[in-house]
Amino acid sequence: MKKITTPTNKKTLKNLQIGDQILLSGKMFTGRDAALPRLVKSIKNGEELIDLEGSALMHTAVSDAGIAPTTSNKEEIEGNIPALANEGLLIHIGKGTLSKETVKALGDTGAIFVVTPPVAALLTSKVKSKKVAAFKEEGMEAIFELEVEKIPGIVAVAHGKSIY
Repeated sequence: MKKITTPTNKKTLKNLQIGDQILLSGKMFTGRDAALPRLVKSIKNGEELIDLEGSALMHTAVSDAGIAPTTSNKEEIEGNIPALANEGLLIHIGKGTLSKETVKALGDTGAIFVVTPPVAALLTSKVKSKKVAAFKEEGMEAIFELEVEKIPGIVAVAHGKSIY
């Protein structure tokens, strides 16, 4: 198991390989279908709602039941991964396979994609604090900032290559 703490940097991620098991600690954002397109639009409009540099983001909603990744290759999610990686979001967390174009975009920016088990009880137990960071009106699909400790995952995309 390799331990990664956010914010991180490209140098740290450069040492990771496809199939590496990681434990992620530190600040992590959440976002999915409703919020990610809005976040990218706000970035394009020159608004800096959250600091993405060196950060991680799990494709999930946050509810009283907890967190668990949603499928990352939905258009509303995957379509925004390259733009977010260009803004410094280095660790994208979800489940499922990504397109060749997205794999290349992640490789070009030094970002990675990590798959994590969709086990809400396990993942939620790793959340130490949470607060809404943007788009409160989206409810559980708002962008949340979480403080996490040892979120497990497997590197599925790194250096322009995919485990799939």
